[in-house]
Amino acid sequence: MSKRMDKARKGIERTKLYALDDAVKMVKEKSSVKFDETVEIAMNLGVDPKHADQMVRGVVSLPNGTGRVLRVAVFARGAKADEARAAGADIVGAEELVTIVQGGTIDFDRCIATPDMMPLVGRLGKVLGPRGMMPNPKVGTVTMDVKSAVAASKGGSVEFRVEKAGIVQGSVGKASFGEGQLVDNIKAFIDAVAKAKPAGAKGTYIERIALSSTMGPGVKIDPSSVTA
Repeated sequence: MSKRMDKARKGIERTKLYALDDAVKMVKEKSSVKFDETVEIAMNLGVDPKHADQMVRGVVSLPNGTGRVLRVAVFARGAKADEARAAGADIVGAEELVTIVQGGTIDFDRCIATPDMMPLVGRLGKVLGPRGMMPNPKVGTVTMDVKSAVAASKGGSVEFRVEKAGIVQGSVGKASFGEGQLVDNIKAFIDAVAKAKPAGAKGTYIERIALSSTMGPGVKIDPSSVTA
């Protein structure tokens, strides 16, 4: 363990569950590197994603944004392509864009497609799927309303999906955000995950929550301080 991390861990009790406000304050105080660190949340859920009825997936619009400017690609033709460009999409295309992505060039962070483009975009499953970037109607990235989808992506919407170990992770802002801004974003993220509780989930759904910055130590949050 580095001396910097060792120093950062001081004052944090590894087994203690902190109230959300206190956890946010500690994460901000422990951010000691020169760049503006991203604040990340990790939630351990009482689900087994191997079962279809226990999959957790969704999207949340953070009230204070992510603090990060996302590059958005839209697969669309004609008027919808023009609509995407007008809305601020960074890359817009159809067959030519599919060819570029198939070649390994992915110069974007979020991907949106109109429904008619999905037979083409479906060819990119092996490329976009492992990166969690495949357009999906469940999270609003397969839609005819490309204007709203681009605006949401640019404005701070965050997709989440449970991983194999039953963990959901996401970015909830920057260390430079005010404590109140981070608290509001975190509450919105946790609420969205809570509302995405699958039918097959039994027992305790939200088991553990931890908060950290990019280079900082984790701080455990008392779930009862943020869930009903």
